[in-house]
Amino acid sequence: MARVAAEIMDRNKGCQKLALVGILTRGVCLARRLQKIISDTTGQELPLGILDITLYRDDLAHATHHPIVRKTEIPFCLDGATVVLVDDVLYTGRTVRAAMDGLIDFGRPQSIQLAVLVDRGCRELPIAADYVGVEVPASPQDRVMVRVEESDGFDQVTVTPRSLVSVSSSGGE
Repeated sequence: MARVAAEIMDRNKGCQKLALVGILTRGVCLARRLQKIISDTTGQELPLGILDITLYRDDLAHATHHPIVRKTEIPFCLDGATVVLVDDVLYTGRTVRAAMDGLIDFGRPQSIQLAVLVDRGCRELPIAADYVGVEVPASPQDRVMVRVEESDGFDQVTVTPRSLVSVSSSGGE
């Protein structure tokens, strides 16, 4: 995360009008880590927001369960800001598209950048991350799981090959 934080500061020439918004759930943990690293480096604490994209998902009408909507907290003005969206895994691009729709409901940022811990490929939408912790090539059938200490008790990225996914689980990301 230190490298990603340095890349964010370098590309944006510091922290002026810069804000972080974490996508629930693990994106929030990663955004807080970036915020701390940047604060420790520059002495400036970036505004941090939390975004729940549940109601912006394009598959909401097809959900077989009742989605749990959590609280979005963006306690600062987005107008004119450079917002760095933070998420754990970039896969199809649909989560990021939903997050951008959600952000626009809260204001009009100058620009939106994307930071992810893992880019696993297999895009369905033309979305690319500006900052990537690690690229992990995975097939659409593979399962990529990110765990973070703040919510899981440890940090770990695992890729379960498609042959094991069908036998051991029915989950996605």
